Amino acid sequence: MADTLTFKGLRARPVVLKLRRPVVARIATMTDWPLILIDLYTEEGVTGRAYLEPYVVKSMRYLVPALEDMGEMLKGQPLSPADLYETARKSLHFVGYEGLSMIAVSGLDMAAWDSLARAAELPLCRLLGGSVGPVCAYNSNGLWLREPSALADEAVALRDEGGFTGLKLRMGRDRIADDLAALEAARGAVGDRMRFMVDFNQGLDLAEALERCHRIDDLGLTWIEEPILYDDYDGYAKLTADLNTPIQIGENFYGPRELHKALQRKACDFVMPDFMSIGGVTGWMRAASIAGTAGGPISTHPYPEVGAHVMRVSETAHWLEWQDWGDPVLQEPYTLKDGMLEIPNRPGLGLDWNEDVVAANLYEG
Repeated sequence: MADTLTFKGLRARPVVLKLRRPVVARIATMTDWPLILIDLYTEEGVTGRAYLEPYVVKSMRYLVPALEDMGEMLKGQPLSPADLYETARKSLHFVGYEGLSMIAVSGLDMAAWDSLARAAELPLCRLLGGSVGPVCAYNSNGLWLREPSALADEAVALRDEGGFTGLKLRMGRDRIADDLAALEAARGAVGDRMRFMVDFNQGLDLAEALERCHRIDDLGLTWIEEPILYDDYDGYAKLTADLNTPIQIGENFYGPRELHKALQRKACDFVMPDFMSIGGVTGWMRAASIAGTAGGPISTHPYPEVGAHVMRVSETAHWLEWQDWGDPVLQEPYTLKDGMLEIPNRPGLGLDWNEDVVAANLYEG
């Protein structure tokens, strides 16, 4: 294998899958799940793979061309993730680094890192200086805003999907009494030893958040996630100061500087960057260094395959969020045991596409 890989081209394919358990949050309901599958080709014959999950199906109309444009721009360049990250970001400087710009760069970055690890014939975590091993995960596949009476059986099913010791429960119903009943039903079904993370999905204003969060502050929750709009750092600073339960934010940090800004302003106790907004593996590693210096626990947000590898080399690694929504397009999904996600001893991220599923679910919009 050559010492240096050379960027040859990139293919981005939009896919839409049906969710087994529809997303029902205060701000949105989703039955379809969009994926952009990225294949990064090198002149040396190594192909790196990654995917994006951009929430909104129609966003793929903009992201796929952006990725294809980056692929054209980078042809012939050495495959250095740090250099490609900067070149791709700066190519979109005049339309801003946040939003779709960063999402496209993140997908490119994850595929580039996968290419390097595959060329070295090492799992990504080993290329980054770590070791292959299990990562502590919680199940985020359900417990949406359904009737409280429906959540007991679902909580048991979610626990048993992988022997989980942590579950995420969504709140934000019209009445706080129904949110409390939902937690009681889920906890009653799986027992007091189960860790519960509560997520409001940005569904409250500050007045509602102050009332509702105080009502759940003594219920032994692992964290309260995103009660208000993601960029209201002043509001989050107020909540963080007022509450005993840790406040968790970060899935909408567009780049490591936003994580730094939030920690500086004491806007949270915990952080959970999302790989498509933080800047892929490169952005995560920079963000994790900031969190580690500040002593702030860092958790992942979707992309469990990428998350497992980088958590093995993150100083303040906390919880990995498990969602299996992309599993149908994978030949060999990662496995779970006793609430831990097992990293396979395969080169790179170990992702290969199930082409039959891909072909049956290609997005034509």
